[in-house]
Amino acid sequence: MACRCCQCGSCCSNMGNVHTVIEERGNYTFVVYNAYSGDVKEVRVDPDKIALFEDASSIAELPDACPFLRFETPRDSPAPSHGNVAFDGKKGKAWCTVHLTRPEICRDYCCWRLLILDPQGRRAGRVMYQTTFLPDTDELGRLWEEVQPTLNGLSGTEWDDAVIRCLTAAGYRVRR
Repeated sequence: MACRCCQCGSCCSNMGNVHTVIEERGNYTFVVYNAYSGDVKEVRVDPDKIALFEDASSIAELPDACPFLRFETPRDSPAPSHGNVAFDGKKGKAWCTVHLTRPEICRDYCCWRLLILDPQGRRAGRVMYQTTFLPDTDELGRLWEEVQPTLNGLSGTEWDDAVIRCLTAAGYRVRR
C-alpha cells in the first residue's frame, strides 16, 4: 500500500492527547510518554528544524496538537503553500520537528492512500487502507453513496481506477 504525507498536519493536530513531554533533558532533547501504549521515548528536535520548533505560534490555535508539530509560515518560506493541502486554514507545510527520532506510532501512521481535493484544491476526503473511504464534506459523502454500489467486486488497481474516474468526472482531483 502506498502512503505519502501531504504535510497537512491533520494527523498531528490531536496527538497532544497521546504524546506528553515528561522530561526536558536540554539541548532540544525530550522524553515523551505515549498515553495509549505507555511507551516512553527520547526524541530530539532535528538540527535543521530548531528555529521552527522555537516558534510555537503556528500551533497556538491547536491546543491539542503534538508538542513537536509546527507549520511553515510566510516568514519561513517565500511560497508557503507549496501546493499542499491547508489544514484549518493554515498555510504552508506542517513539519514534525522531531522527525528523525519520532515515536513508533508516528512512523507507522498513514493518513491516506488516495487524497481527494475539491475543485478549489481543498481536501474533500481520502481513501485509507485498501478501500476505506472517508469524505470530509457532505457533498462528497452523498456522491460516495451513489458511487459505492458500482464498485462491488472490484479491488486493487481496478477499484482505485474506478474511484478516480468517478471522482474526476464529478470535478474532484485525486492524488495517489
